[in-house]
Amino acid sequence: MKVLAFAASNSENSINHKLADYTANLIPDADVELLNINDFEMPIYSIQREVQLGKPKQAQDFYDKITEADALIISFAEHNGSYTAAYKNLFDWTSRIDMKVYQDKPVLMLATSPGPGGASSVLGSAVGSATYFAADVKGSLSVPNFFDNFDIVTNQVVSVEIKAALLAMVSKLK
Repeated sequence: MKVLAFAASNSENSINHKLADYTANLIPDADVELLNINDFEMPIYSIQREVQLGKPKQAQDFYDKITEADALIISFAEHNGSYTAAYKNLFDWTSRIDMKVYQDKPVLMLATSPGPGGASSVLGSAVGSATYFAADVKGSLSVPNFFDNFDIVTNQVVSVEIKAALLAMVSKLK
């Protein structure tokens, strides 16, 4: 199984990147590709830019990465209760190629933050809109208080409950 995992964040030290990577590697015998959305940076989307530029190669490359995957794991960072500007822009450009961005792939949607909210607002938005973009959401999980629940030295979830929830979710991808 080829699993595409990424954080919907452009932070160089993204805790969501760590969570997506950790979760993807819980899948036995998976071929995991971990993306960095910084590799797909484009001008801010507008219809005028689309008319002027067409569809940027980066958007097509991102769409192609999804096409090649059997399953997706996305961990959403939250900025002011919503998507990061970097991910929203990448998503907007990619949706102009095909509104079915997720291409009916099985998807696990995660979110985390340093605080008690665990980026649950953005996760709720992502899960709520997923069917419009052809995501087959197999599970979602908000991880609050990241630094209390994840050991960044060993790159391991330390909460027994969270680890059990993640293992249950990844089992639904088979």
